[in-house]
Amino acid sequence: MIPVMFFVIIGGSDMIKLPLPEFTDRSVEQCIEERRSVRSYEDKELTMQQISNIIWSAQGLTEDKYGFRAVPSAGATYPLEVFIAKKDGLFRYIPESHGLNHEIKRDVRRDIANAAHGQRFISDAGIVIIITAIYERTTQRYGERGVRYVHIEAGHCAQNIHLQAVALGLGSVPVGAFSDDKLSALLKLKNEKPLYIIPVGHAR
Repeated sequence: MIPVMFFVIIGGSDMIKLPLPEFTDRSVEQCIEERRSVRSYEDKELTMQQISNIIWSAQGLTEDKYGFRAVPSAGATYPLEVFIAKKDGLFRYIPESHGLNHEIKRDVRRDIANAAHGQRFISDAGIVIIITAIYERTTQRYGERGVRYVHIEAGHCAQNIHLQAVALGLGSVPVGAFSDDKLSALLKLKNEKPLYIIPVGHAR
């Protein structure tokens, strides 16, 4: 049975088209070896090319005909949504257009840090990535076990982000300690749940 998909409807006027990702010459083995959790960042923004590479590694399309993405997903149900917070606001990533939809037009990185029990380093990073999940996309097909599949997929997504950061000469850290309610209210989430916060930036 083909599942009925749950999509997030996006308006079109605030869409920013990202440049195509550019592959680096760093090997996977090098990136695995060099990856470390970084909690101190320089006050320096990321380029749109760096953002493009990172967000593509999280949920970007790797095949056009069937819409396969950069991380494996149970039954290709793709329950994850990805947000980026940076100096000029909060953006939702749209894989189909490889673009960013402007959701909040102010810097919310400090608010994210507050929702994460005051972990101040989060607000210092050039960008802050938030991974959320619409569980119904997967559980409607796999039942309660689909919850496990969603969490497994979030791990795939996060690891891609961390390794891509290393490939670009950047630092990152996984953050799981935060108030679900505060972060959901900040991001104005409705039918999706926050799973992960990942600051990415230039290591100090």
